[in-house]
Amino acid sequence: MSPRAEPIRCHWAAAGDALMCAYHDTEWGVPLHDDRGLFEFLCLEGAQAGLSWRTVLAKRAHYRKLFHDFEIARVAAMSDRELEKLLLDPGIIRNRLKVYSARDNAIAAREAIAEFGSLDGYLWSFVDGKTLVNRWRDSSQVPASTALSDRMSKALRKRRLRPRPRAAPSACPGRSWRTPSGRRA
Repeated sequence: MSPRAEPIRCHWAAAGDALMCAYHDTEWGVPLHDDRGLFEFLCLEGAQAGLSWRTVLAKRAHYRKLFHDFEIARVAAMSDRELEKLLLDPGIIRNRLKVYSARDNAIAAREAIAEFGSLDGYLWSFVDGKTLVNRWRDSSQVPASTALSDRMSKALRKRRLRPRPRAAPSACPGRSWRTPSGRRA
């Protein structure tokens, strides 16, 4: 029996880092239609601002524990006292804006769910429910922002949904922060 070939990976996951490789192979670019999962990525993207994605992935399990497995209603109900306590926990990124933005995003997500029926329905509406498949061959081809990301960023800010404490188009580029986008070729 021949050895199993390694999958083709993006440059950022090709360095042999097991955590990044596992994320790349099982989650990156895989369409996601689960409100809890979409909310989790929204919050984790917020935590990443200014840091590497690997840093966030290494703390992901602890984030899930502290933020009630990203159950939107439970995060929306977190008190200031609970959030202040989280700022003392070295298992997460202890930035006040980032920690409090999880609750703010949960409240805004509930409003979007009330209007659109689901967070999934709202987020996927930006791409008409269709997966985007980009054909970039090199990281230098990936734009910092696109017309779609600009439109999405503006709409998210208007709803007070922030993948980053100060949502910028680069926070939700064509990849639409790793969710309604397709695997790179």
